[in-house]
Amino acid sequence: MSRLDLIDPELRPPLEALLDALPGGFNAVPDIVQRRAAIEAMNAGVEIPDNPNVAKEDRTVPGPDGEPDITVRIYRPVSATGTCPGIYFIHGGGMILGSVAGEDPTATLLCDRLGAIVVSVEYRLSPEHPHPAPVEDCYAGLVWMAKNAAELGFDPERLAVYGASAGGGLTIAVALLARDRGGPALRFMMPIYPMIDDTNTTDSSREIDDIGIWDRAGNIEAWSWYLGGKEADQYAAPARATDLSGLPPAFIDVGTVDLFRDEDIAFAQRLMAAGVPTELHIHPGSYHAAETFAPDAALSRRIWASRLDALTRALSR
Repeated sequence: MSRLDLIDPELRPPLEALLDALPGGFNAVPDIVQRRAAIEAMNAGVEIPDNPNVAKEDRTVPGPDGEPDITVRIYRPVSATGTCPGIYFIHGGGMILGSVAGEDPTATLLCDRLGAIVVSVEYRLSPEHPHPAPVEDCYAGLVWMAKNAAELGFDPERLAVYGASAGGGLTIAVALLARDRGGPALRFMMPIYPMIDDTNTTDSSREIDDIGIWDRAGNIEAWSWYLGGKEADQYAAPARATDLSGLPPAFIDVGTVDLFRDEDIAFAQRLMAAGVPTELHIHPGSYHAAETFAPDAALSRRIWASRLDALTRALSR
């Protein structure tokens, strides 16, 4: 039986359309610059109307010490009164793809639905900028956000970090850095199907090799580019962290047809064992990022409902 047969029927059409448009999936374009351009061209063909409830501002802020400045996009709920919660947003893309603009709809949704100040960070990508450049950029952006809570209009005691895929791995990595460097304080972290294990030894990392969305070959390639020939540490691959105590409460979700399934389940179990309050959701029939490809599917609506509910509870006063 093909892994494709395990996918929820409502989630199949957009995946099939992707494979028609890009046979073999994203990884079929070997040159990373051309691959990024192909994905940007596909995204440009999807028209998403502006949300009048959300105001956006791009700003340049200090990067890591001795490194270039970074760009962040700030999202503010137009009708907000009083102090809002804050969400630091890290886009996905396997450390080699993705952008603030590419995940603008998700950041906008979080701002609108949660009444939160959202800051999305444009970090450097591999292979041009291997580890630790991406995670250090993300940490620098988080530090800036926390230091400027009053000006941005959010409560620094209600600050969460959110990211999916590579952004999920970076979410955990910056939480580790925040713990180990003495701040900023985080109320919550939401790593969505996070990319955290560079070893590619789990059952799911071997099973998912032919569906066209972040298959085994693409994951191996991305980790190689991200590490740049060096050994991974816990900030590159959080599955390698030996001490998970002291991390903020967490919410993790992953699909059963996702290469990251087993590493994410194992990590959630380790968080629980370390005394970190952790909510874990496993979605039968969901592939990697399926809820973004098929947002109107019943399963996608359930996925988003559980995330928004968890964030609402975590960031309440």
